[in-house]
Amino acid sequence: MKALLSGNEAVARGAYESGVKVAAAYPGTPSTEILQNFAQYEGVYAEWAPNEKVAFEVGIGASMAGVRVLVAMKHVGLNVAADPFMTFAYTGVRGGFLLTSADDPGMHSSQNEQDNRYFARFALIPLLEPSDSQEAKDMVGVGLRLSEQFDTPTMLRLTTRISHAKGVVRLGKIKEVEPKGFTLDLQKYVMIPAYARMRHPLVLKRLEKLRRYAERTPLNRIEWGDRSVGIISGGVAYQYAKEVMPKASFLKLGLTYPLPEAKIREFASQVEVLFVVEELEPFLEEQIRAVGLSVEGKAFFPRLGELSPEVVAEGFRKAGVLKVRRRRSRVPPGAALPRPPIMCPGCPHRSVFFALNRIKGIVMSDIGCYTLSVLPPLQAIHSCICMGASISGAQGVAKAIEKAGVRDDRPVFAVLGDSTFLHSGVTGLMDVAYNKGNVNIIVLDNRTTAMTGGQQHPGTGRTLQGEETFQVDFLKLAEALGIRRVRVVDPYDLKGMTRAFKEEAAVPEPSFIVTNRPCVMLEKFDSSLVYRVDPERCEGCGICLRLGCPAILPGEEIPSKKGKKVRRKVSIDPSLCRGCSVCEQLCKQEAISGPPPRPA
Repeated sequence: MKALLSGNEAVARGAYESGVKVAAAYPGTPSTEILQNFAQYEGVYAEWAPNEKVAFEVGIGASMAGVRVLVAMKHVGLNVAADPFMTFAYTGVRGGFLLTSADDPGMHSSQNEQDNRYFARFALIPLLEPSDSQEAKDMVGVGLRLSEQFDTPTMLRLTTRISHAKGVVRLGKIKEVEPKGFTLDLQKYVMIPAYARMRHPLVLKRLEKLRRYAERTPLNRIEWGDRSVGIISGGVAYQYAKEVMPKASFLKLGLTYPLPEAKIREFASQVEVLFVVEELEPFLEEQIRAVGLSVEGKAFFPRLGELSPEVVAEGFRKAGVLKVRRRRSRVPPGAALPRPPIMCPGCPHRSVFFALNRIKGIVMSDIGCYTLSVLPPLQAIHSCICMGASISGAQGVAKAIEKAGVRDDRPVFAVLGDSTFLHSGVTGLMDVAYNKGNVNIIVLDNRTTAMTGGQQHPGTGRTLQGEETFQVDFLKLAEALGIRRVRVVDPYDLKGMTRAFKEEAAVPEPSFIVTNRPCVMLEKFDSSLVYRVDPERCEGCGICLRLGCPAILPGEEIPSKKGKKVRRKVSIDPSLCRGCSVCEQLCKQEAISGPPPRPA
C-alpha cells in the first residue's frame, strides 16, 4: 500500500510502524505536524510538553521504562533541550530513542538558521538525514534500531523542504515491540561525577563501533556515473545535485555522522574532482578536508539560506563542470506578487501594540504572531531574541536604567504569548518578582499556540489527544510567584486597555497584565459583525490605517481641505472584517460603524 505523505507525516508513520509508544514535542515549524499526525494513531501516547526540554526529559523517562520513544522539535528547540540531550548521550538508552530535529534553512519561520548536524557531532551520537519522504519513514526504524543496538539516542535531521514536501511512500506493517520495563542501573542513569567518568569512555568506544557501521550500512552508498565529477551529498541537497548533475558519480550519505572515512577515500580516489553539496555549514566538507582529501564545497555553494536546483547549478557552473545559460528571472503571468507577513484581520494583538506605541515605552517582545508588530505601520517592538527572553531582557533593561545610571524615563514592557509564557516565561517572571524589577509584563492570551497552527498547551485546558485537563490560571500563577499587581484587560477595548497600561507604568513595581480575547482563527466567521465606512463622513485622516489591519483598504487619493497633504478615504472589506471594533473606536469622524462590541 502506498500513500502521498509529507516528510513530517512520514516520520509519524514510521514511528507508528516501528512500535513507538510514547512521543513528546513542543510545536515549532517545520516540525509541528510530526506529533499532530502521530497522535492520531491508536494505542500510542503523544503530548505537547510546555517546552522542548520537558519533552526531551519525558522521552528519557519513557526510554528508561523500556519503550520506544520519539521526541520532535525544530532546530532552535534543541537549544532549549541541550542540557538533558548532552547528558543522555552519556547514559544511553533502554528503549530506542529517536530525536527528530527539523532545521530551517532560509529562516522561513525562525530567528536563526543554525545547522544542528553539529549537535550530533557535539554529543557523539549517530545522525541520519533523509532525502525524501520514503527515507524519512524508513530512517525512523533504522534510527530506533541503531539506538538500541549501540545504546545511544539517535538524531534524525530534517529540513524545511523534507518536512513539508510530499512524496509517495510505501507503507509497512505495524511492528509490536515488547516493553522492556524499568530496571535499576545506578551507574548508567545517575550521572554523578564518579559514574559520568565511567560512562564517557563507553561513549568513545560506541563512536568507534558506529564508525565501522557507517562503512557497511546501505544508508551510505556509491552511485557510479561519469567519474570526472564526484559529488558527496545527503538530505535534500542530494536531490538538487542529482537533478542538476544526473550523469555524475555520487556518494549518497544517509548516515552523516560519524562519516564513513574509508568509503569516502575509496570514492575520492576514483573521481577526478570531488565536490560536497550541503546546505548551511561546511559540516561534511571540513571533516573530509580534515582526513587529508582535496574537496570543493562552500567556495561554490552558499553558506547562507536554502539550496535549490538553480543555486546548485550556478555553483557547478562557477566551478567549470557545468555549462548552463543564465536566464533572466521573471514573474510568470498570473503569479501572485510577494506579500509581507501581517497579523490577521481582527487579531487581538494588533490593538495592544497600537496602545503601546501611544505610551512610547520600551517594548521587549518574544516569538509569536505578535512579533509581526515590528513591521510597518505598527513598528512597536524593540527586541526579539528567543522564547522567554522578553521578560528576562526587560528585567535587564529596567535594572540598567535603575541601577547603572542609564538615563531613560520610558516605562519598560515585556510582551509574550500564552504558550510562550508557559514555555520559558515563568522563570523570567519569577526573576522579576524576586529581584524587584520595575517591569510590566503583558501576556497575550489568545488560548492557543497560534503561530504554529493552533495547538493546545497547558493554558487551554485540553491535551494534544483531545482530553480535557487542568487549565493554568495565569493570574494566580503570577501572584504565587510574588507579583502583587495583576489584572485582565480586553484588547478590543482600546481606551480601557491603554488606560490600564498607563496606570501600571506609573507604579514603580512589577505588574502582570493578561489579555482575554481568543485567536480569531478559533472562531467561526460571522457576517453580522462586519463594520462599514460611511464615505460621506470619512475625511481620509488615515488614523485607522495605522492599525495595519488588512480589512481596512485605502481608497483613491484626495486633496486635504488645506491642500497641502494628500488624504485617502478608506473602506472595509466585508469578507475580511472580524468585527473587533478597534477601528471604530479610533475614528474621530464617527465614519465607521457596526454592531455593538462583542462581550469578552
